[in-house]
Amino acid sequence: MPEAASAAATRATIGDSEFDRDTAVTPRAPGVYDLDLSAGWTIINAVNGGYLLAVLGRALGDALPHPDPFTVSAHYLTASRPGPAVVRTETVRTGRTLSTGQASLLQYDDEGNEVERIRVLASYGDLDTLPDDVRTSAEPPAIPPMDQCFGPEDGPAPVEGSSAIADRLMLKLDPATLGWALGQPSGRGEMRAWFGLADGRDADPLSLLLAVDALPPTAFELGLKGWVPTVELTVHVRCRPAPGPLRVSITTRNLAGGFLEEDAEVWDSADRLVAQSRQLARVRLG
Repeated sequence: MPEAASAAATRATIGDSEFDRDTAVTPRAPGVYDLDLSAGWTIINAVNGGYLLAVLGRALGDALPHPDPFTVSAHYLTASRPGPAVVRTETVRTGRTLSTGQASLLQYDDEGNEVERIRVLASYGDLDTLPDDVRTSAEPPAIPPMDQCFGPEDGPAPVEGSSAIADRLMLKLDPATLGWALGQPSGRGEMRAWFGLADGRDADPLSLLLAVDALPPTAFELGLKGWVPTVELTVHVRCRPAPGPLRVSITTRNLAGGFLEEDAEVWDSADRLVAQSRQLARVRLG
């Protein structure tokens, strides 16, 4: 932990990153923040759920007395769109090691009515105060070296505007999980990739909220196509990531009734499990 914290202290100012600019929130009143959801983090017209979670996470990090997200649970109520938004936060409880708060992201519809997009309940703490003791049976995912993996730039030119988020990410997918791109999905419901931000910004607890939801959906490897909207997403941040690219592994074991789960693990360059998540998502069958 101290080694990662020291590395974090020496890296470039995070405010120089596009991710930090696009997740910035401006306090208007106690617990109320104005922001602008960037179109740069969309897939077709849908704003990425991990990016939205990072926006809410930044607001809660400002509102609560502890700096780092430990667990964040979000319910996605209506589809967000690029443009102005408001985050309202409320402190639920503060303690010595953890503080808990809730937040809602709201936008206005075409008639000027306020619409709640996402509601979050989260507990924050200080990752730098955690003990170094780790007892785990988890192992880093087996992903080929980065130069043997493939990113969006390695495929056909995308339709303009179809995936703006791809330009903001360094994403190199494991060839074993790319059957869907060749019209030959494996049916295994797995997705693995090297992950980073395209501008080279090192990962931190806030960007981990993005990382768990930034890969193509596992539904593609199950032979399904189209948008897979998130219903609920819970993220556990386990420690501050070391500098360098992350490895993300996502699996789905059960698709039933038009819903599937995605379980994600995020590993850093020091082979530590830095984040875990589970989300429930809807799929279109047929």
